[in-house]
Amino acid sequence: MYDETHLTHQTRQANMTVDELLNIPQLSQTSENTWKVDGLIIPKTWGQGRTAFGGISAGMLYTAVKQQVTDNRVLRSFTTNFVGPLSLEAPFSIEVTLLRTGKNVSQYTAHAIQDGKSCVFSQACFGVARESGIKVENTEKHDMPLPNKAKFIPQIPKVTPKFLRYFDLAIEDGGIPFTRRKTSHYHGFMRFKQAPEAITDAHIITMIDAWPPTLLQMMKLPAPASTVSWNLEFIHPHKPVSPTDWFGYKAHTRQAADGYGHTEATIWDKDNEVIAISRQTVAIFD
Repeated sequence: MYDETHLTHQTRQANMTVDELLNIPQLSQTSENTWKVDGLIIPKTWGQGRTAFGGISAGMLYTAVKQQVTDNRVLRSFTTNFVGPLSLEAPFSIEVTLLRTGKNVSQYTAHAIQDGKSCVFSQACFGVARESGIKVENTEKHDMPLPNKAKFIPQIPKVTPKFLRYFDLAIEDGGIPFTRRKTSHYHGFMRFKQAPEAITDAHIITMIDAWPPTLLQMMKLPAPASTVSWNLEFIHPHKPVSPTDWFGYKAHTRQAADGYGHTEATIWDKDNEVIAISRQTVAIFD
């Protein structure tokens, strides 16, 4: 029989916030260029079908890598491959490896391993800012009005991913999944439903993946879809942002065939400045 303390612990774990999940313990150094942490758990409320929500697992891998960056290098790119399911409420480990650090750039990998199996694999590139005579301004803007509230879909048992309860999504253009639309894009805004203490790169990584694959709106009935690989490029310098800010999002399908789709997305801050570019390869099982 569970005692009251155990039940309280279970309840607290089931309601873990994004800040609690991203605040992973300090990794232990296992060799000159490797570090590891064991015993991490993602609760069911952050689930997506039979696996953990990809945004939170990628955000945790990034956090593990960032612990090892000791200077002022900033994240330039972050690539994640979702190798296999990362089971919920089951312990897993994260291993970080420094591939190389040079005068300007450092490259790391991070690996989520569960029951001896590879689940999620990321590579992060950090680069120091340098004086340069080459400069091209990023002038891409969106024309969407800021929303007053979320406008997406309610929690539907066995249909809506559980993790969506942690996000506000406001669609400006594009269709609800499984409505047999002719469109294959999403335009809108996103933010955390419960504002974190601060917005870090780990939070941005987590939040960007909250949007469903653009192709789901073309399907008539619910069917599995999963991201195979995901690349993020971060635009610097970052301006300060508030934890309650809405972030603009526009995703378009570049091509889809043979059960795979290729999408590109642009992410803006509240001042309509581009902060990240996202590209995904998605497997569709229609």
